[in-house]
Amino acid sequence: MHAVADTPPLLARLQRYAGLWPGLALVAAIAGAGILAARLPALQALGLSALTLAIVFGIALGNTVFPAVAARSGAGVDFAKGMLLRTGIVLYGFRVTFQDIAGVGMEGVLIAVAMVGLVFGLAVLLGTRVFKLDRETAMLIGAGSAICGAAAVMATEPVVRGQAHKVSVAVATVVVFGTLGMFLYPWLYPYLGLGEHAFGVYAGSTIHEVAQVVVAGRAVGEAAGSAAVIEKMLRVMLLAPFLLLLSSRLSREANAGSGEKAGIVIPWFAVLFVAVAGVNSLQLLPAAWVEVLVQADTVLLAMAMAALGLRTRVGAIRQAGLRPLLLASALFVFLLVGGYAVNVGIGALFASAS
Repeated sequence: MHAVADTPPLLARLQRYAGLWPGLALVAAIAGAGILAARLPALQALGLSALTLAIVFGIALGNTVFPAVAARSGAGVDFAKGMLLRTGIVLYGFRVTFQDIAGVGMEGVLIAVAMVGLVFGLAVLLGTRVFKLDRETAMLIGAGSAICGAAAVMATEPVVRGQAHKVSVAVATVVVFGTLGMFLYPWLYPYLGLGEHAFGVYAGSTIHEVAQVVVAGRAVGEAAGSAAVIEKMLRVMLLAPFLLLLSSRLSREANAGSGEKAGIVIPWFAVLFVAVAGVNSLQLLPAAWVEVLVQADTVLLAMAMAALGLRTRVGAIRQAGLRPLLLASALFVFLLVGGYAVNVGIGALFASAS
């Protein structure tokens, strides 16, 4: 009796899972194309990552052929945009270790914390009051500029509940100004009065994407490249506390607005991200396993980016106009000039203390 009664829900669940495969196959194909394209020397020189290319390919298909197959593949695409994204953020923890902190010391930690807080706060302030953007778009652009580019934008989306086109706009600004910074920073190096290590910390604390940081740092030297990557990883590690604080703040605002008391929504993927980074720091897994997990993470995040691109309409991006670009350009100037001041100021404090 129970087995018969339980059969319909079970069948419904199996049918629901089966319905995911067409969409998952589609985003997997797009992600694979992005990963392969990112290995081309010409695109590597431009600092274009697999995630960036996956969303570009996704947008191209999303505005051409995808509408014809959306009814059949939409469920899988949305699953990739949701669950696969969160899983990818969790596995991103295998890219960082707590030992990374030792490479730049407390000085690097303070610089990273200061830049994340200042850039995100400035993004919300300028975005909503000067450029008259909605707060979700301002937050998404701020997260991408402050922390780790497209991955941070994607991780922030579930917390602020941003729409697909807003996420795509934010990712686009990261690509534009991160790529510009990747070429500009090495050119400025002789005029900054910084040693290689200090330049690496400056680049790692102010350039948007990890791939762009690697290119800019190594263009100056190995010491700069190493310091840049470590400082960038510190910003990545700040993603989890950032999301927890943001979620707490948004929950309090929602409670105040409704007059009802509700619990704080904790983004579980941010907590697990820290846990995974902790496991990685203990070096419990063989290096070969970690490398496989990192590669799998790239695939999952690229699939999520592809899904986001498929759900993005160019018309919605066009409707956003120049204001998101103006906000991102203002943040880029602050990263370049204000970030230099923060790096030099904190560096001077530690030099005088020693």
